[in-house]
Amino acid sequence: MVMSPIYLLIMGFMLLGQLAGTMLRRRFQEYSQIPIGLTGREVAEKMLRDNNINDVRVIHVAGQLTDHYNPQDKTVNLSEVVYNSNSVAAAAVAAHECGHAVQHANAYPFLQFRSALVPVVQISTNLSQILLSIGVMVLVFSGYKIVLLLGVILFAAGTLFSFMTLPVEFDASARALRWLESKNILGANQDKAFTALKWAASTYVVAALSSLASLLYYASMLFRNRER
Repeated sequence: MVMSPIYLLIMGFMLLGQLAGTMLRRRFQEYSQIPIGLTGREVAEKMLRDNNINDVRVIHVAGQLTDHYNPQDKTVNLSEVVYNSNSVAAAAVAAHECGHAVQHANAYPFLQFRSALVPVVQISTNLSQILLSIGVMVLVFSGYKIVLLLGVILFAAGTLFSFMTLPVEFDASARALRWLESKNILGANQDKAFTALKWAASTYVVAALSSLASLLYYASMLFRNRER
């Protein structure tokens, strides 16, 4: 049985995603061994102050690489290994998450649009998987496409969200790197922060492309054998 090109593409993106994730973890571990003068919490608090943001709290959360900015309660959430670590990796991650806080404070359009999509994506993600699974079976056994079509539409919302995430993440990293360099936080290790954030960004790129490939795969079923 010959696999379709789109299916092979999906498998390829899955492998690329695993590679990007592995490289990100390796770089994080490597750069976690390079000390600087500030902890991740201190870097985050300083970047917020320097950007005149006084209503955002820096807190710690469980897990590894679970760092994120929450616009709902205005918190920069740093994992334990970032919050308490005085390393290059911790500084890069903390500054990146504060980059999102700066975006929020400045009403960055892509962040606003992505945030508006969150409620839709939360509903559509699980529901789309159910409808896609049922839709494929219904299509195979009866030829009816309406269930699969609904699943594809909902899945498309998730794909759009993945692509809207890219400019948000790229911009947050750019803001972080500019600030780290302007304050000479990392000294000669500025390039390592760039490398770490580059690999972090690559995981989002692969995820978006993988989502698009999956969307095309299911959409192709709707137009396959149309004469039937």
